[in-house]
Amino acid sequence: MKLNDLQPGDGARQQRKRVGRGPGSGLGKTAGRGHKGQKARSGGYTKLGFEGGQMPLQRRVPKRGFRSATSGAAEVRLHNLNKLDGEVDLAALKTAGLVARDARRAKVIVSGELNQAITLKGVAASAGAIKAIEAAGGSVAE
Repeated sequence: MKLNDLQPGDGARQQRKRVGRGPGSGLGKTAGRGHKGQKARSGGYTKLGFEGGQMPLQRRVPKRGFRSATSGAAEVRLHNLNKLDGEVDLAALKTAGLVARDARRAKVIVSGELNQAITLKGVAASAGAIKAIEAAGGSVAE
């Protein structure tokens, strides 16, 4: 095998279509554009989703639902707070990896047991979670 003998395999490279080059090419006369109409003209195009003046599908189908990017607090389970001690705020939860770095709010929910006293500051908590924190000797500051 020599470098000057290398060539692509059979059928790997196709000739480009030369449209409008006579009847023998199979793409002469109208050059594959059909007869008349907007798409047969030069510069003729329709906008994406255009259906010839008929009400387009994306406008016919009713709109439904909405998800706000700002809604929904990150949930923290009660037993995960055993990893922390002392004062717990949003920054402490982020550094511990209990909530996402881009979370704007957090809420503690009842799941498992809390074995130590903690002070919750600037973090929301469910009614059951507040009872459990206070039962463990901690407090919740709003």
